[in-house]
Amino acid sequence: MKKTAAALAVIAALGFPALAEAREITFTTKLKPYGGSAAYIALYVTDGNGQYQGTLWVAGGQAKYYRHLSDWKRATRGDLREIDGITGASVGSGKTLTVTVDLADVLIDAGYQVRVDAAVEDMGDSPGEIVVPLNSNAAGQPVAGSAYVESFSYSM
Repeated sequence: MKKTAAALAVIAALGFPALAEAREITFTTKLKPYGGSAAYIALYVTDGNGQYQGTLWVAGGQAKYYRHLSDWKRATRGDLREIDGITGASVGSGKTLTVTVDLADVLIDAGYQVRVDAAVEDMGDSPGEIVVPLNSNAAGQPVAGSAYVESFSYSM
C-alpha cells in the first residue's frame, strides 16, 4: 500500500491550505491481465468543470513516458513539480495499485471528480480511463475502465 509521506501537502496542493479537516481515502486500481508491459497511471482530481485541481499519485518512474498520460499531462502543463514525492513504480498486468492519501473534507460531496489516465508501452494510451465523482455515494462502488483498468474504487 502506498501512502504519501506529507498528507497535508496533498491538501495544500489542491488549493486548500487553510483547512484543518481531512479524511483518509484509499484508492484501488486493479488492472486487467492485458499481457503487456507495466502500465503508467495518473490519479488526479478535477473540479466539476473538469479543471485540474491536483495530482494524487503517478505510477511509473520515468518522466519521459508521462506524455502518454495525455489528459493528465495537458492538465498539469507538464510541470513535474506537481508530482514531487508522489510517484511510484509502474503497475504490472493484472496487478493492483493501492494509494492512500489524506484529502480535505471540503472536496467530498462538492462536485469534484477523481480521474485516472493509463498507458502501456506499445499498446496505446487511455486518457480518461476512469472519471468518477468524489462523493460519499460513489465510495465503495467499483467501476470498470475503458482499456486497462478492470476496476477502480475508493473507500473513506
